[in-house]
Amino acid sequence: MPTLKTRYQEEIAPSLMSKFQYSSVMQIPRLDKIVVNVGCGDCKDNAKGIEAVVREISQITGQHAVITKSRKSVANFKLREGMNVGVKVTLRGDRMWEFLDKLFNIALPRVRDFRGINPDSFDGRGNYALGLREQLIFPEIDYDKIEKIRGMDIVICTTALTDEEGRELLTQLGAPFSRD
Repeated sequence: MPTLKTRYQEEIAPSLMSKFQYSSVMQIPRLDKIVVNVGCGDCKDNAKGIEAVVREISQITGQHAVITKSRKSVANFKLREGMNVGVKVTLRGDRMWEFLDKLFNIALPRVRDFRGINPDSFDGRGNYALGLREQLIFPEIDYDKIEKIRGMDIVICTTALTDEEGRELLTQLGAPFSRD
């Protein structure tokens, strides 16, 4: 069992229960899923490029990535319906907990001039979205073997009903929010 999940069950859940005065343990906010998304519109013509992105994201998350396709044709972007435009992975269960632990404790501190993540990036329902500029901050990625530096979006979905509950959950899980 991942250490972060154990800590959640033993320490964080009881702490949230007492802080927010829940009447049932089912009201305690918990992680639902983590979605990692990489948009690579420049790969629409390059099949090897999209395979490289799938390989890198699969290495980072420990789960095979799915290629996302365009839903509409957009002439200005030279894009047709069904073209490959990105890669995504939805993490649940133990892989989700291990990825979150790795993100908060290993990857984010490796960002240059890191002062914390924005505490205001909640969506109003307790879910948190985070954008990264490069995939090199993860230890699985070898600098010499990448084709191109790509950013990614990471969305942490929780069962929290408000941003305050979601922020408290992520803070206790170890999210390095900035103090600004």
